[in-house]
Amino acid sequence: MSGDGRRVIVVGGGISGLATAALLARDGASVTLLEARYELGGRAGRWHRDGFTFDTGPSWYLMPEVFEHFFNLLGTSAADELDLIRLDPSYRVFFEGDTEPFDLPADGAREALLALDPESAPRLRAYLDSAAETYRIATERFLYATFASPAPLLAPDVVRRAPRLLRLLGESLDHFISRHTTNDRVRRVLGYPAVFLGTSPSAAPSMYHLMSHLDVTQGVLYPRGGFGAVIDAVARVAQRQGANLLTGHKVRRITVTDGAATGVEVVGPDGITRHLPADVVVSTADLRVTEHELLGREHRSHGDGWWKRRDPGPGAVLALLGVRGEVPNLAHHSLLFAEDWQEGFDAIYGKKPSVPSPASLYVCKPSATDAVAPPGHENLFVLVPVPADTSIGAGGIDGAGDPGVERIVDDAIEQIAKWTDTPDLAERVVVRRTIGPADFERDLGAWRGGALGPGHTLRQSAMFRGSNASSRVSRLLYAGATTIPGIGLPMCLISAELVLKRLRGDTSAGPLREVP
Repeated sequence: MSGDGRRVIVVGGGISGLATAALLARDGASVTLLEARYELGGRAGRWHRDGFTFDTGPSWYLMPEVFEHFFNLLGTSAADELDLIRLDPSYRVFFEGDTEPFDLPADGAREALLALDPESAPRLRAYLDSAAETYRIATERFLYATFASPAPLLAPDVVRRAPRLLRLLGESLDHFISRHTTNDRVRRVLGYPAVFLGTSPSAAPSMYHLMSHLDVTQGVLYPRGGFGAVIDAVARVAQRQGANLLTGHKVRRITVTDGAATGVEVVGPDGITRHLPADVVVSTADLRVTEHELLGREHRSHGDGWWKRRDPGPGAVLALLGVRGEVPNLAHHSLLFAEDWQEGFDAIYGKKPSVPSPASLYVCKPSATDAVAPPGHENLFVLVPVPADTSIGAGGIDGAGDPGVERIVDDAIEQIAKWTDTPDLAERVVVRRTIGPADFERDLGAWRGGALGPGHTLRQSAMFRGSNASSRVSRLLYAGATTIPGIGLPMCLISAELVLKRLRGDTSAGPLREVP
């Protein structure tokens, strides 16, 4: 079933909204995308100052085949739309107390990881082989499934592997890793991807050991121009398909008549509220925002009790730093792992959440690869995981953020300086912007100020994450990080494809072969 000119309104101009607009327009729908802010990108934003260009969100280009598949559906390719660079090393890890960092090389990554724990090499090989196989199964049977029908779960290959899959769902990632290595450094390298899943190694199902296939086996790419270039590319292909992308248009309400979505009420840049009719509405806003701000109580699919049981994932304090001179010991991607590893996760996700000290940090230095800083300067993006708690505060420019946020960033800069042997780092910061959980809530509608989206715990993974179609309002669908299949840019691209599959009545498990 094609779009046949039906009117579709997409709420939100992040990557999932743009991708949805592109695919549905390609399918023949008349698509209008409405973004409240005056720039596209959502969490994948950009900030310019004094010759520096900062990404304000995603910075890892993983699962390249998902991007390639998406562009192929639009009649193009990643190579045609992006300038991708393979990073070497893929990333660098600083372990607290160790004098030398560990580099995961672009070539020979598996061997380098095994060299950290030679005694466990056979078990680690089995772990990585299992990661590759589990990733294949997930891609073919779960990630591209709407779960509108149980048929994909009853496929012979899934049934045959059911005992193993159930074990992977029932065992934590941390415990699964510990059965393959007791080396603390290796355990941290294998466990850290849980952060990209919005949870901890002890809460993530071991099914997610598949993440190690992405960086260790596939490697890590970088799009020249940063992740703003990815947003530009997806917006460009959406417009080529005829989608109308409108910024500065804030949706106030999704209108519902006789149980069906009929359009939206939107405030334009002129301040006038208008009703835009639609045959289908796709909201890519945070699901909590969609249900509590855009819909009346009688139209919500989830009650307060459902939300109380949800895990919002971690918050984050971000620092965008322009630094005079070089910071040579940082790679494009650097991870700083604190010795009290589990204590840090307990601080973020425990019953009494707090900010870890010292924290396990992530630092991106895109100026190692790209012209995103003035000559003789470095561009640093620093992420400090914190609880999803808006009371931590908001950030600001040049130290003008809330005291708690600025203090967290000061501590992070001091930690980076010590661990990377850059003692004068703080003195060389010439541009500084901080972002806190309150900013994520205010600017992006993030539930409780979460930085990524609901964490991938067992009850928030695959079919348990929630439907991409409203159970109360027909013709209202969802895409983005708060619905299936999950958080991260590749998942958001897949969520757009799941909207198309839902509209077509396609209950297959794998990726679409084509969009006519």
